[in-house]
Parts: sequence; structure tokens; C-alpha cells
Amino acid sequence: MKKILVTGAAGFIGSEFVRQGARAGTKMAVVDCLTYAGDLKRLAPARQAISFHKVNICDSRRLKQVFEKERPEAVVHFAAESHVDRSIADATPFMDTNVTGTQVLLDVCRRYPVKKFVHISTDEVYGEIEKGTFREDSPFNPNSPYSVSKAAADMLARAYFRTYGLPAVVVRPSNNYGPWQYPEKLIPVVIRQALQNKKVPVYARGLNVREWLFVGDCAQAVWQVLRKAVPGSVYNAGSGQERRNIDTVKAILKLLGQPASLIEFVADRPGHDIRYSLDCSKIRRELGWKAATTFSQGIAQTVDWYRAYFKDRR
Repeated sequence: MKKILVTGAAGFIGSEFVRQGARAGTKMAVVDCLTYAGDLKRLAPARQAISFHKVNICDSRRLKQVFEKERPEAVVHFAAESHVDRSIADATPFMDTNVTGTQVLLDVCRRYPVKKFVHISTDEVYGEIEKGTFREDSPFNPNSPYSVSKAAADMLARAYFRTYGLPAVVVRPSNNYGPWQYPEKLIPVVIRQALQNKKVPVYARGLNVREWLFVGDCAQAVWQVLRKAVPGSVYNAGSGQERRNIDTVKAILKLLGQPASLIEFVADRPGHDIRYSLDCSKIRRELGWKAATTFSQGIAQTVDWYRAYFKDRR
């Protein structure tokens, strides 16, 4: 495709996708409203391959102007409010951006037809699962305002495919981690606190289980979906590498040479899902994608990156 439009391009996963595209010589129009979690520094390595537009995806008029100018052949939709704790404190921005913003973007794509619309969803739309794994046809059971908003956006994308024939595809990744993640999620928070010899907060007893996917692997999965997926399809994208939160925290502390005594158990998050786990056989079988980075490799790279990042910010 001659040109791709990427929303949420200055965010954590979106910027990795853009950097990979730039290395491959792909021209991209990128859209981001630069909230607290957006950072143009993430896009610096890709600046020769992109045209940047500071636009909120809820702004239909501005989005139409971008589409009129750029005429993208495909859209990859990362833009979202994504932190569960913030959604519990105030759900409104999540409904605005994740639901209304997605609907606005889909409507603009109907006016300026694209060959592919890739929507980035999340494993959290399925809710929790104590045993087994979620398949793409598992029912939705979201348990936080964030996951409800993502489930609604996910269903909007599929409804626009069914109702209007918009060539939408949905990707549901597991928990991402890696360089450039804003320090409000578990892994960067633990690294930041430990580097400052401060207490590391862990919800409840740290027994909640997450399937950790290195951000570079996730972006590669999205590229495969963009290139190969049939409109109307849905793909899980996970690593198969599960860790209890307490074990993830201890692994980070060990890499940093810090004691487990820094761990401080705090009151649990309301409605905290106990475990997520994805069956990713479909994306391996149909698109040939499989996570390449082991957790030990990925967490070591991540710790090294943040050690340098936080050092530079002192």
C-alpha cells in the first residue's frame, strides 16, 4: 500500500508500529492528539517517513481534512485511552476516545474508502479466565470501564464490516511491555520505583496472571494482519508466556539488583481480573506470526532501556 494512516502514533504500541514501518520504507500519515501519554520523541527515528497531524479522533471535521490531504489506502487504529486505573477513576474520557472516537473514524473511512481498517483491541474484552485460553469466538465479558470501552469499539469495527462492507480487521493483543511505555503500567512503574529505591506497589498479593507480549512482537503481528488478513477477520496476538504479577516484579528487581523488601502490597484494584490467556493458533496458522521474544529477553531489554531513560531524565 502506498500510504497508511496510523492513529495513536505517538503512543506506546503505535509508535513501535510506525518505527518498524519507517525502517521498511513505508510512507505513513500519523495522527495523535498528544495526551499525557503521547510523546513525539517516540517518532523521532521515523520522522523522514511520516507526516504528522495533531488531531483528536473525535473531531470529524479535522479528521476529514487529514483524509482529504493524505488519501490513505489503509488505516491502523491504535488511538485509545488505555489505563484501567484511570478508567475506574473517570470513565468519561474512555467512552469519548475509545467508543465515540472509533465511531467517528469509521464514519470518515466510509466517506474516504480504504482497502483495510485494522482495529487494535485487547484481550481484556474477554474478561478473566481462571483455566484455559480465550479463542477469537469466546464471548465478551469485560469487567472495567476501559475493557467495556474497548469491547464497544471492537464491536463497532465488526458492525461496520457487516453493515457497510468496510474492510475492517480486529487484533486482540495481550499485555504489552517494552521500551517507551508511559510509566503508569506495572512494568515501567516497578522499574522507576526500584531505580529510586522507593517502595514498589503490588495489588493484593500479586497473584493475578498476565500474558506478556513484547511490544516489537505485537507491532509485527499488526503488520502481518495489515498485509495478509481478510476483511471481517479477528486475531488474538499473545506470547503464551504467563507470569503472576509478583513473579514479574521479582524478576525486575533481580535484574536491577534490588531486594524484594521494596515490594509493598496495596489494596486491590476494584474488579481486578485474575487471569488473561489467549489461544493464538489462528494467527500462527493463517498469517504465520508467532511471538519471537521470550519474557527473559524482553524484560532484560526493557530494564536496560528504562535504566538509561530515567538516568537521562535526572
